[in-house]
Amino acid sequence: MSTPLPDVDRVAAAALWQQYVDSSAADESVSSRLIAVECFGDSVELADSLIDLVIHADKRATAGSALEYELAGVPVPSVGDCWIACDGRGRPRAVLQTTDVRVGPLSSVDDQFAWDEGEGDRSRDFWLRSHTEFFSRTHAEHGAAFHPDIPVVFERFEVVATT
Repeated sequence: MSTPLPDVDRVAAAALWQQYVDSSAADESVSSRLIAVECFGDSVELADSLIDLVIHADKRATAGSALEYELAGVPVPSVGDCWIACDGRGRPRAVLQTTDVRVGPLSSVDDQFAWDEGEGDRSRDFWLRSHTEFFSRTHAEHGAAFHPDIPVVFERFEVVATT
């Protein structure tokens, strides 16, 4: 059983963002680049697992269904955009900056992207199985059909700050 995600702590996220902007790590134009404050995944357990891979391992990529961006009314990220990733309790844990974005069919994932996402055994086969399961579930929740070529936003990022 998975636990639904709580709302993110926007006050703590704003404080983390301001700390990052005020630091020497941020260039002057970065203050307008925060595009989202969110959790990875769709449950407390998945969010905690994935943010742990970001902070303590080598997760440097993520993939999201283009449908989710559309339904949320948010644009696909661009290189240079920043976002705050939260844990499963909605606490901000890291500022991430987008380094590469590609939109393509789910089935177009390559070995390097699967490796960079850092999940499971990091293979393309594992990636396809787990993301097919995830996107099948999330599409069904929205009443949308799933197929192996749904449009997916493939995003690479770097960690620019952590709590």
